[in-house]
Amino acid sequence: MFNRTNIIRLRNWANEKDRKPLVLRGARQTGKTTLIDIFAKDFDQYIYLNLEKEKESKLFDGSFSIPQLLDAIFYLKDVDKNKGSTLLFIDEIQNNPNAVATLRYFYEEAKDLFVVAAGSLLETLIDKTISFPVGRVDYMPVRPCSFIEYLSALGETSSLEIILSGQVPDYAHDKLSELFRTYTIIGGMPEIINEYCKSRDMNRLKQIYERLIVSYQDDVEKYAQNQTMARVIRHIIGSAFQYAGTRITFEKFGQSTYRSREMSEAFRTLEKTMLLQLEYPVSKTRLPIEEKLRLSPKLLMLDTGLVNYSSGIQKEMVISNLIDEVYKGKIAEHIAGQELLALKPSVRSKLNFWVPKNPNAQAELDYVWPWEDMLIPIEVKSGATGSLRSLHRFVDEAPHSWAVRIYTGKYKIEDIATIKGKKFKLINLPYYLVGQIDKILKANIA
Repeated sequence: MFNRTNIIRLRNWANEKDRKPLVLRGARQTGKTTLIDIFAKDFDQYIYLNLEKEKESKLFDGSFSIPQLLDAIFYLKDVDKNKGSTLLFIDEIQNNPNAVATLRYFYEEAKDLFVVAAGSLLETLIDKTISFPVGRVDYMPVRPCSFIEYLSALGETSSLEIILSGQVPDYAHDKLSELFRTYTIIGGMPEIINEYCKSRDMNRLKQIYERLIVSYQDDVEKYAQNQTMARVIRHIIGSAFQYAGTRITFEKFGQSTYRSREMSEAFRTLEKTMLLQLEYPVSKTRLPIEEKLRLSPKLLMLDTGLVNYSSGIQKEMVISNLIDEVYKGKIAEHIAGQELLALKPSVRSKLNFWVPKNPNAQAELDYVWPWEDMLIPIEVKSGATGSLRSLHRFVDEAPHSWAVRIYTGKYKIEDIATIKGKKFKLINLPYYLVGQIDKILKANIA
């Protein structure tokens, strides 16, 4: 086990005065259970319930009042309910709709108990006759490990301290770049990182990647509402990794014969599982974000390592020294997006890219990042600053004069001008500092 940054969010939740039961959301194998095992060390007592086990699921059959239910849980687990702070973790809660409904009563009648639940695709799997306790629970996303979590797992204490300081000395750049390149190759799935930390052998990761993908395919029947959707979802899981980082169309996606309506419905379902995200474009250069849902979205998959494995490009990445040379730069864009998404604290958080209002204009900006009252343009690209035409176009239309380029070079801030002559500040951010973007913006923008 290694620490996750979500531990800080969990501790903040535990210290809230009006604390509600917390529901962890995330794709399978992103480390939800392990995260709570680590968090449990903060408490005097820890109760773990797995509702895949019939005996533990039966506790929520509706025959107990809340006081009786609590007595039964403490008795079954041989825990003294009057002894200090207690964390109750209800895992695989989607297997029992009554347990989901009970969360509201934990909030109303058992405020001294710290209750966390986890489950897959709750909105789809819960019986429609059971009302989800809206306003009585909070949510937290659990995503693949970020780069700083990867460094922590490796025991790279000095590198981690440098990253978190935001002040990277020149002598550290090459090592940090190489560490990030390896992270990009293997990805952030906790089991993958754990095995790599032990063996430092990428060949030993293949069977884990394969098992992860098969487990997602095995879940298809749970996700799908009918057999047609099951076939479509199975097709998406089998082919979507090859389209990561690219704009897609639903009609006949992945060389299939499936029509737009059934394909879009399947994609929306998979978005709820957090296996993938559809990134839609915006055309404004200021907040609020207004997605252009009629335009084709980009596809961001759960994890870049899974993309590399499924697409068969891991060997190419090992050979290449620059991650933005691989897969036409799409892997570099994808891992940057994965790092940005890791900073988002909400399960509803999304990423967006930018296109001009004129549909005939040949311009596209990789990401836009809301920061305070501004929408910051982000380009993932190496090369001369003058070649950043889409970024220049955004800056010309923006009410501010700041932009970010993510690249393989060193951290620096340049005073440059757009092609039209508007002066602006370009923050050149090495890949390994993407996760520190908010700190860097705060330090530089008055």
